[in-house]
Amino acid sequence: MLITDLTMNEKYFTEKNIEYVDLNLKNIGNCKGCFGCWTKTPGKCVIRDDATRIYTNIAKTDVLIYVSKVVFGCYDTPVKNLMERSLPVQKAFIRMHEGETHHFQRDVIPKKAFIIAYGAESDIEKETFKKLVERNSKNMSFISYDIIFTTEKGAENIAKKVVEQQWKK
Repeated sequence: MLITDLTMNEKYFTEKNIEYVDLNLKNIGNCKGCFGCWTKTPGKCVIRDDATRIYTNIAKTDVLIYVSKVVFGCYDTPVKNLMERSLPVQKAFIRMHEGETHHFQRDVIPKKAFIIAYGAESDIEKETFKKLVERNSKNMSFISYDIIFTTEKGAENIAKKVVEQQWKK
């Protein structure tokens, strides 16, 4: 599964049987912080838009590619919104995981993740982003992850290389 905030050659990815999600073409509202996904409709966001199908598919995939602009050491708005809206795949209950407290997951497949990050303007911004991804990886069931920093123009070619490496089997 490839989730991107850049419009890429969708045909290339779909021909390789990769679910391609261009967040620019999706209707994804902001998380309200209501925790309805834990209390009113457990496992499902109370907001009915494109995010509900996407986060369900993220939970079911074993290889995930995110392509995101880095802004102030964080994912840019489209990817960040989707991540926040993915809260329903976690339960409200807490467990110990690698010596830290983390949420129990709802049927989430452990996954290899590749984060293709473009737009970071300094080493400090890259280090901040690395720390963010490391923290997120524990709540997102990443068994491994690679962060690849590039330019906006280079992001699609790197995504294609990752696909070739991961799906050549």
